[in-house]
Amino acid sequence: MPCPALPEGFDFTDPDLLHHRVPLPEFAELRAAEPVRWIPQAAGIAGFQDEGYWAVTRHADVRYVSTHPEIFSSTLNTAIIRFHEHMERDSIDAQRLILLNMDPPEHTRVRQIVQRGFTPRAIRALEERLRNRAQAIVANARTHSGPFDFVTEVACELPLQAIAELIGIPQDDRVKIFEWSNKMIAYDDPEYAITEQVGAESAAELIAYAMGMAAERKQCPAHDIVSTLVAAEDEGNLNSDEFGFFVLMLSVAGNETTRNAITHGMHAFLTHPEQWELYKRERPSTAAEEIVRWATPVNAFQRTATQDTELGGKHIKKGDRVGIFYASANHDPEVFENPGEFDVMRDPNPHLGFGGGGPHYCLGKSLAVLEIDLIFNAIADAMPNLTLTGDPRRLRSAWINGVKELQVTAG
Repeated sequence: MPCPALPEGFDFTDPDLLHHRVPLPEFAELRAAEPVRWIPQAAGIAGFQDEGYWAVTRHADVRYVSTHPEIFSSTLNTAIIRFHEHMERDSIDAQRLILLNMDPPEHTRVRQIVQRGFTPRAIRALEERLRNRAQAIVANARTHSGPFDFVTEVACELPLQAIAELIGIPQDDRVKIFEWSNKMIAYDDPEYAITEQVGAESAAELIAYAMGMAAERKQCPAHDIVSTLVAAEDEGNLNSDEFGFFVLMLSVAGNETTRNAITHGMHAFLTHPEQWELYKRERPSTAAEEIVRWATPVNAFQRTATQDTELGGKHIKKGDRVGIFYASANHDPEVFENPGEFDVMRDPNPHLGFGGGGPHYCLGKSLAVLEIDLIFNAIADAMPNLTLTGDPRRLRSAWINGVKELQVTAG
C-alpha cells in the first residue's frame, strides 16, 4: 500500500486541528500504510529545537515504545509532545521533577512511594464518600429548569473531589486546586486568555500549596495519605519538593483526564441512545473502560530515543522525539472489532487510554474507573432522560482531548 499523502504541513499535535476534531481518518491511513511516520515541524514551534517527531499509530508499536524506557526516554524531552513556541529549555528541563517525566531507576523509587496512596484498600475507603458526592452532584444539576453545562455542573466536580479526598485537601481550598489546574493546561486556548506566565504561576502556586501540606504533616503526622507519603522521609518517603510535584501531576493527570472522560462518555451515550438505554438497564461493569477507550482524554505523549533503533520499519536516530498516539491505538482494527462503534459491553477491551503499559501505566486507573462508574450510575438513577441541547465545544490543546462545554437538559 502506498504511503498516504498527508496535506503539506499536517501535524497531529497542531492545537488548531485538535480544537475541531481528533484526526481519526488520518490515523487510520497511517496505521494501514505507514504506521511510523516522520512529521516535520518548524524548529521551536513545539518548544523543541529540532525538525519534528515520529508519529507512532499502531497499538502494538505504542505498547512497545511504552514498555521499553531504556530505549524510549520520558526524561530527555519530557512526555509532553508539544509546548508553546516561547517555552524556554530551562522550563522544559524543570519538568523532569514530575513523575510523568522520569525514567527508571528514579521513576521506580518515586512510584513505589506514591502508589501507597492508590492501594485497593485506599480506594475502597473513598468509595462511599465518592458515591455520596456523585449523587449530590447529580441531584444539584437536576434542579436546573433549563439547559446547563454538563462540564461545569457534573463532570468537573467528582474528579476534583476524589483527589481532594485522597490527599486531604480541605473543602474550602478545593476550588483553588480546580482553578490552578485549569490554568496550567489552557494556555493553547485563546478563549481563556491564559498566558504562559499565568500557567507557570498557577503551577508554582499549586506546588507551594502542596509543599505547605507536606511541611505540616512532617511536623504533625495524621492518619492520612499525605502523612504516609511524607512524614518519614528517612524511611523512603517523599521530600516536600517531590510531594509538591506529585500533587501537580495529580491535578492534571487525575482531574483533567477523568473530567474529560466523563464528558466524552456522556456525549457518546446521548449520541448513541441505544447504548444509554442498555446502560440504564444493565449497568455493565465494562462501561467505564469503553468510555475511556472512546474518549482517550490524552491524545498523545512522547518519548525520546536514547539510541539508534528501528520501529515499524523506520530507522529512528538517537535523540529523535517519538509521539505515541493513544487515540490512534485505541481505534486499531487489528485489536478492536468495529473500533468506530461505541459499545459499553466491549470485552475484552485492551485499550491504551491509561497508557501503554510499562513504568508509566496510570497509577490512578482504579480510582478513575470508580469515579466514572459512580457518576454514570448516579446520572442513570436521577437524570435518565438527559438530552443534548448543543454540540460540544472543544478545548484548543496540543495533547489533551478536552471539552470545555456541553449543554444538556435534565429532560
